[in-house]
Amino acid sequence: QVHLVESGGGLVQAGGSLRLSCAASGSFFSINGMGWYRQAPGEQRELVARITNGDSTVYADSAKGRFTISRENAENTGYLQMNSLKPEDTAVYYCNAEVLTIAKRFLTVWGQGTLVTVSS
Repeated sequence: QVHLVESGGGLVQAGGSLRLSCAASGSFFSINGMGWYRQAPGEQRELVARITNGDSTVYADSAKGRFTISRENAENTGYLQMNSLKPEDTAVYYCNAEVLTIAKRFLTVWGQGTLVTVSS
């Protein structure tokens, strides 16, 4: 069983910053890609940023220049640093990881989400 737990969400004023964390726990060999997605009320879940196990990154246009995704492999933890936040960034942010399990299968795991609210 593999679990992802997000933290770091909250209420912030426009222009402020938040740092989200995603910690993986359980029994597994390694984590390949990790990503952050978000879902605003009434909207579909969308990609914010992804990072490979080689630290290559991809960002949504809305996140470029403001958000930075990173990971600490030794701690099985991923991060999303969000700066210059805007009200339109308000959403539930979900962590996602592709995990190589003990059974030598790749498994996509999602966290429970953390709410980010940006006030104007």
